Amino acid sequence: MGNTRDNVGKAGVILAGGFFRTALYVCVAVLIFWLGKSAYQFGYSVFNQQAMSPGNGQEVTVVIQEGSSPYKVARTLEKKGLVEDALVFYIQEKFSNYHGKMKPGTYLLSTAYTPARIMGILSGDEEQEGVESP
Repeated sequence: MGNTRDNVGKAGVILAGGFFRTALYVCVAVLIFWLGKSAYQFGYSVFNQQAMSPGNGQEVTVVIQEGSSPYKVARTLEKKGLVEDALVFYIQEKFSNYHGKMKPGTYLLSTAYTPARIMGILSGDEEQEGVESP
């Protein structure tokens, strides 16, 4: 009788081990899927530049202080409603032709501007409009 109980116990351990192993594989698969989806969405946001509001938008005055880091500028733009995500704008600035060229000053920007246009204005690009001299 003790032998039967030992066999049933071993079968239960094997069955439980198989269940937990399967649950672990499912959790890992869900984690990998979630990480992939998040990475895709972040990359899409970085390379698919959209204005906050299409059409005419709303004009907003932004003051960039001397010595502001690109991330601090991005956070200011996010607080003013000009960009959706400061981290995305920061990465866009890193990949752009305007990297490290943003200048301090007071700017009149619109929520209809794309992040690239905002970077151009903040960098003093002559082709962009809406800049007030500092």
